[in-house]
Amino acid sequence: MANARLSTIRWLLWGAVGALAIVAVATTYLGAAPSASAERYGTGDYELVTDAGETVDDMVFVGQPSAVFFGFTHCPEVCPTTMADMSHWFAELGPEADKLRAFFVTVDPERDTPEVLGDYVSWVSDRITGLTGTQENIDKIVSAWSVYAQRVPLDGGGYNMDHTASVFLLNARGEFEGTIAYGEASETAIGKLRRLIAES
Repeated sequence: MANARLSTIRWLLWGAVGALAIVAVATTYLGAAPSASAERYGTGDYELVTDAGETVDDMVFVGQPSAVFFGFTHCPEVCPTTMADMSHWFAELGPEADKLRAFFVTVDPERDTPEVLGDYVSWVSDRITGLTGTQENIDKIVSAWSVYAQRVPLDGGGYNMDHTASVFLLNARGEFEGTIAYGEASETAIGKLRRLIAES
């Protein structure tokens, strides 16, 4: 009887260890899910440059609700698709779109200068602001928002960037309110944006 009880306890302990390991791995690769009440989430001492050459800090996200996407201009699929989605969302929001801002933050500052970003976002919408900066400052904002960004060398030279594909939703105080996942249904995404605008 005692041996059976010990065996059961061992299985329970191993199960708990396994569960903790899974959580640890998920947190490492996906990033801990931020809480909307986490006051410091996304804030920091980073200094960025807009596609118009203006220097800004984390206060750039304060004043109006915002949709923030991290990507890079050489992105072959995820970024152009998301940018097209954002343009569609603004069109569908109609007059409500005037109450929302959008930002494209590069994770590849080596190639994405303000001029390059300006050319990239201008073909999508005049409502989207490109943000770049030094590698140090981009690293700071990536860390502040728990964004995954990893340089991946390509065969024959050059490189690609693996990165978080979700759009971050921020209220008018610059606080995290949720995300729009890559490939999420347009109706769902627009509904989230309408709620964000209404609650801000």
